[in-house]
Amino acid sequence: MYIAFEGIDTVGKSTQITRLAQKFPDAIVTKEPGGTPLGKKIRSILLEEGAIEAKAEILLFLADRAEHTERIIRPNLGRLILSDRSFISGIAYAHVHEGIDIDTLLQLNRFATSNLLPDRIVLFTIDETTLQSRLGAKSHDAIEMRGTSYMMQVQESMKKIVDTLKIDHIIIDATAPIDAITDQLINYIMQG
Repeated sequence: MYIAFEGIDTVGKSTQITRLAQKFPDAIVTKEPGGTPLGKKIRSILLEEGAIEAKAEILLFLADRAEHTERIIRPNLGRLILSDRSFISGIAYAHVHEGIDIDTLLQLNRFATSNLLPDRIVLFTIDETTLQSRLGAKSHDAIEMRGTSYMMQVQESMKKIVDTLKIDHIIIDATAPIDAITDQLINYIMQG
């Protein structure tokens, strides 16, 4: 089962994936961008080198997604895959940053993944006040530097995309206690 963990930065995706990997030690744990050697290079360009042209940014994310799908996801489809981000993030960030319509972005992402989409999606949501507090406690990458208003727009876009798709999903309040979220996620995985 391929599960994509989605949400803007600081919502606890990585924390929960780490906890779930302890509960499910045979799971494949991966991330986008950066789950492959090529993806690590692309991640560095996207998050560390600063501003690049918006369409180039979209295409780099798509290149990472294509490589990630063929090298990590497809070969492990018979196993539990816990992925920190997927095409949902790609569409949401590109939609808000560049204003490209969601249908066009969905077509591009279907092309990049050869139409291989997650079996389930976990979407973490957060309020802007908590987001500001959490962002204030860390250094910012190039995308986080766009500000909390931008990130809240991305979160709303993620909700819209998840609601539009016919993929099994759950929405998690990222401000809930960490242990309660872990328990909720374990139950969600065990249902499947």
